Amino acid sequence: MKITPYDEDAFSLDHPRGTVSFNYLLMGGEPESLDNFRYILGRQEADFHMPRHRHTFEQIRLPLIGDMNLGEQGILREGEIGYFPEGQTYGPQDDLLTDPKQLQLVLQFGGAACLGMGAGRGRGPGNKEAQAERRPRREMKFPRPRYQSVLIMNPAHYNWLPLPGAEGVERKFLGSFTERAFWIEQIKVTAGAPWISTNDQGRRLMIVLSGVGTAEGSEIGRLAALQVEAGETLHMRASEDLVLFDVGIPPAQRPAVESDQFDIVVTDGGIEFENARKSREKRDRAAAEAVTAGG
Repeated sequence: MKITPYDEDAFSLDHPRGTVSFNYLLMGGEPESLDNFRYILGRQEADFHMPRHRHTFEQIRLPLIGDMNLGEQGILREGEIGYFPEGQTYGPQDDLLTDPKQLQLVLQFGGAACLGMGAGRGRGPGNKEAQAERRPRREMKFPRPRYQSVLIMNPAHYNWLPLPGAEGVERKFLGSFTERAFWIEQIKVTAGAPWISTNDQGRRLMIVLSGVGTAEGSEIGRLAALQVEAGETLHMRASEDLVLFDVGIPPAQRPAVESDQFDIVVTDGGIEFENARKSREKRDRAAAEAVTAGG
């Protein structure tokens, strides 16, 4: 089990485009492991622009301050949760810097396609050599998306329901996704209540959204991060109402028959940018079809 308090001084300008600083909350697994992940708190430092693109891995995003422009797929509003499936194209992004600066939780992990995060860019704290290194372009597998779009969830529209066997604890279950069956939920522990929890299904990654309490005897507050492995027992108590953002990730499993639902892409990492000309042609076709449909 890992419990990491929030360090507001731990941001570093670590984005490839130099416009977002990262605070690495949790990192797990070897680079080539199917079960590796990275949990980042990203703060926008300048106007941000990104072409349409897709990743070989899963992403879950929660804007804490400000909104995120998804381009053709709309806006991810502050407080909403966005699930960006592996292989799903989104963008172009065009976010002007706001005051206060945009702040966002970003969890990245290998998906059911069993590519892990090894195909990613391998950034992390203290990894300056890897950041500066330019990787050779090569053929890589990109999973075809299981969903038609980025999925956006609004937790405000969900109900708090009692968690069986845990007096003073409530849960908003936001959903479970893909054959890997990872899940997203929020947990609320009422002030004064204890919560003793074990889950055998998978690793749980928790971020404190609000409140104060203790976990395994350590004090936790806003944006503290917890990594609880499958089968571990978490002992928590709230001194003020605690609200936790929890993502549970079961181990990745390779299918008995290897999938053929991949595209082969020539790129230098786990991201593919859409060709600018192709993107313009797609937008022009969409605009022409809209005019035709409108008569």
